[in-house]
This record gives sequence, structure tokens and C-alpha cells, in this order.
Amino acid sequence: MALNHPLSTYFILLLITITRLISIVGKTEQWKKAPILQELDIDNISLKFHDDPETIQIASRDYGNIVHEFPRSVFRPSSIDDIVTLIKSSYNSPSPFHIAARGQGHSTNGQAMAREGVVVDMATLRKQRNGVAINVSKDPLIGHYADVGGEQLWIDVLHSTLEHGLAPVSWTDYLYLTVGGTLSNAGISGQSFRYGPQISNVHEMDVITGKGEFVTCSWQKNLELFHAVLGGLGQFGVIARARIALEPAPKRVKWVRLLYSDFSAFTKDQERLISINGRKQKTALDFLEGILLMNQGPINNWRSSFFPISDHPRIASLITQHSIIYCLEVAKYYDDQTEKNVDKEIKVLLQGLVYIPGFYYEKNVSYVEFLNRVRSGELKLQSQGLWDVPHPWLNFFIPKSQILDFDSGVFRDIVLKRNISSGPVLVYPMNRNKWDDRMSASIPEEDVFYTVGFLHSSGFDNWKEYDAQNREILEFCSDAGIEVKQYLPNHTTQEDWSNHFGAKWVTFLERKRQFDPRMILSPGQKIFDKQLQQAF
Repeated sequence: MALNHPLSTYFILLLITITRLISIVGKTEQWKKAPILQELDIDNISLKFHDDPETIQIASRDYGNIVHEFPRSVFRPSSIDDIVTLIKSSYNSPSPFHIAARGQGHSTNGQAMAREGVVVDMATLRKQRNGVAINVSKDPLIGHYADVGGEQLWIDVLHSTLEHGLAPVSWTDYLYLTVGGTLSNAGISGQSFRYGPQISNVHEMDVITGKGEFVTCSWQKNLELFHAVLGGLGQFGVIARARIALEPAPKRVKWVRLLYSDFSAFTKDQERLISINGRKQKTALDFLEGILLMNQGPINNWRSSFFPISDHPRIASLITQHSIIYCLEVAKYYDDQTEKNVDKEIKVLLQGLVYIPGFYYEKNVSYVEFLNRVRSGELKLQSQGLWDVPHPWLNFFIPKSQILDFDSGVFRDIVLKRNISSGPVLVYPMNRNKWDDRMSASIPEEDVFYTVGFLHSSGFDNWKEYDAQNREILEFCSDAGIEVKQYLPNHTTQEDWSNHFGAKWVTFLERKRQFDPRMILSPGQKIFDKQLQQAF
């Protein structure tokens, strides 16, 4: 991982940051004294606005560490009512200000920022509620569920539900994300082929709309808002509470990795395995992903340390011979009752797969260790000062029918020629019938589609090289007619956003008019330009 920090670059960035902060603080003082804010009904929350340089600076950056947008103020709520008051005040103002809810700031292109607006620090609310916002219950119709505050972290949801022997079934690879944040996008991981994304596992939500209205929505009531918010990129409301489906939690995981040199065989085997996908189908896998192994990155990356060190030379030799090795990663959950059958079930499922003989690896780990597998890598990078660096990520979905063209044009051409990849590259399929097309999330039309993720880390002086590679990949897809749908999308024009949502675009606009007509929420997504705002 090439991470260089020349002193000259560092001091230039520091000088720019200080200059911007001085400007912002000055503007904030004027803003707080402006007649507009004096008209707002914010007496009850006025002390919860913060504009000191450190607070502003934190709110002006995210995990991507590339985009920096400075808000005028950061709002630290102590209750949901505070957020209602804030949004309602903006909505009722002659000159409404932008508002962005910020959970962990894990976006990569400024999506949770609000330039010259207000950033709501949801972490403050999480600390105020101190774990009381995760409650497990049972309903005779839907079974067990957890009512969870939108500001809560998935890692805390995991630990709280496990106390009842229960757990959600759909996760993200990284658990230190907020519930509201992942549900605003989709929430995907290796469980999605069977259980769907996280947005497919929500029964009900409390949402604060762009009008400042506190609305409970579900499959039974306010269905339009329910569908709009799930995968809605924060455009229609702030998620205050989500009712998450739970099922009995397993105790342990049989975790297997298989290596392939042929991409066609790799994808055929993946597609065969995800065709066994019934939620109650005991013989189905619980998890499936795929990873690329290349010369540029370590054999064990920060997402997990899996391969035994004694086998690293053999695997490295394979990579040298083939340039890219495709790693199929699967898992089967079990407990005390099913432990005696798990090896047999795995053997049956993997029978006939055409991976490279002799390159089969397995582990038995606890359920928590498996789900939280990225955390140890994160802590290691943090200790080395390599976590808070630029992350020029690119994530998208590709139709099954075009994945071989993508491999030859991108993996085997652009990526190898540039030879700069320095983070995990994921590629694995999902089933479209596990998604609800009425929700805002945009996915390809085919029954099976692939998610591809370039999870790059870079230095502050060379992130543009990765950004250029990302642009070249997207241009290749456009020229080749590959119908890409970005996940965690980053578009800059109305035409791009219209193409992204496709047939859903008109519905998306109608929902915006209904639930956030003054375009207050989540400006960092950059979906609505000034011209369209005027048209509203």
C-alpha cells in the first residue's frame, strides 16, 4: 500500500484548511446574527449549535478524505425532538438552510456534508441515549424484531440482540456504521443473495421528513414514504427509528475460501451457489463473496487475515503465473444442534466446483468474529496511521450478462495496465428477487447482477491516480454498453442522476416534492442542482 506524506504536501493542506476554517468561523458568526435565523423557532435548541474550528473541520471531511465541504454549524441533538425542531425551523424559514445527518461519516465523496448549512451530529444523540435505543420484542405476525435508533451502530445492534439469542440476517462487511446510514443506501454484503439487502429486512420506521414532520411508516401505513426512504440517499427524511427483522442467531461459522484462475468458472460457480437461496432452506449458504488477489496488494488484506502464512509463497506463485487469482469466499452458520451436519452440507454444496485443486482453505470461527472480521484490520491500520487517508472508492452493480466483458476490459486490461490497486477488489453476485423495486435503491434489471467494489487506499499526494482509474473504468463501461448502476453513487449532473435512477427518476422527483419540497435534506449527494431547485 503506497501511502506517502511529503511534508510540503502536508503543510499546503494544513494551510488551506486553516484559511478555510477562519473564513467559515467568520461567516458562521454573521449567520448566527442574521435576521433569518432570528426569525426561526430555535430558542429551545440554540445552545446545541457549535461552530468552533475543530468541530467544523471534523464535519467537513469523511472517510473518503477527498471532498471537503465546510458547514456553517454543527448541531448536536439530545433528542429526536431537537432534530424535528431544527428541520421544521428551516422548512418554515423564508430562506431555508441545508441540513445533513452525519452518522459515522463513512461516505467517500462528501455525501454527508452540508456546505454552509447545518450538519447534524448523530453520534451525539447515540451517546445521549447510551444504548437504550435498541429494544428487542416479538410480534405474533412478524416474529422477533429490534426497534433501533437510526443513530445506533450495527455492532451495537449485534451485541444487544445476541443477548436474546437473536440477530438480524443481513449485514454490511463493516459494522461500525449507523443503521440510518446503511438503510439510506441499501446495506449489502455476502448475505444479500439469500436474505436481500438490509432495506429488505425492515418492518417499520419513524422518519423526520424535510417538512419537519415526524411520521411512522411501514408496509401498512405511509407506504410511499417507507419505500422512498429505504435506499433514498437521505433525500426524503432522517431515520429516527427502524424496526429490524430478527431470527435465531447461530453460534459459529464454517468459513471457506477457494481459489480460481479462470473468471468464467469462478462466476459460474458463484451463480450456481446463489441459486440455492431460500430464507428457510437449510442447505443454502449463508454468505458468499468474491475477492481479487493481485500482485499489487497483500495476500491477506485489511478486510481479514485468512490464508495461513505457510501458504503465502504458493499463492504468490499462482498470482505471478496468472496475474489475477479470483477467490471465492463462502460461509455456513451453525450452532450446537447443527454442528454435526455442517461439514457434510458444505461438502455437498461445493461438490463439482472447479476451483484450483489443492487451494481450499477453511476456518471455524465464532459468529461475532466472522461478522466483525474487518475491525481487527481497521485497528491495525489506525495504529499505523494508515486509516485516515484518502479512499478513492468505486462501487457499482453490473448485469450478469456483461460481467465477462467487464473482466476482460477492466480487471484484465485497465487494472493490470495501471498496476496501482492497493486495496480489496470485490466481485460477487446477488439475486434481484431479494430486492423490492418500489424502494428508491437503483439496481440492474437482470435477475442476477454483480456488485463490484474497488476499495482503494492511497496517499494524499496520489489519490488522483486512483480517481483517474475510476473514471476510466466508468468510461469503458459506457463505451462498451455495460449498464452500470453505482452503489454509494457519486454523480455530478442531472443527466447522470436521471440515468442512474432510470424509470424511477420521475417517482424520485415526485417523492422529493412530497417529502422535502424545499430541498433541505442531504445536499452533499448533489442530486438537485440550482436550476431544478428553482423549478420545484
